[in-house]
Amino acid sequence: MSTGDQTLSLPIAADHPAFAGHFPGQPVVPGVVLLDETLQALATQLALPGRWQIVSAKFHSMVLPGETVLLTHRQQSPGHFSFALHVQQRLIARGQLALQP
Repeated sequence: MSTGDQTLSLPIAADHPAFAGHFPGQPVVPGVVLLDETLQALATQLALPGRWQIVSAKFHSMVLPGETVLLTHRQQSPGHFSFALHVQQRLIARGQLALQP
């Protein structure tokens, strides 16, 4: 992403309850948890109440217990945002979100 991007840290606790079922012995953060954390962080940071639509999301890599995910986002147009998730330099996911009226 380019200039104008904003970055937030999304720490996923090593004891997050989602790890119990995904996958015993080799836990990973489920994609739904990553998307939920992304939406909550954006709603809080941008103070935008309302419902969000996930326009697109593609996952590239897994997140392991205790890893800190960095969320980078940019407003593309009013109510439309692009996002990318990274752990250090490793791309985890990217996509597009829209705020619903």
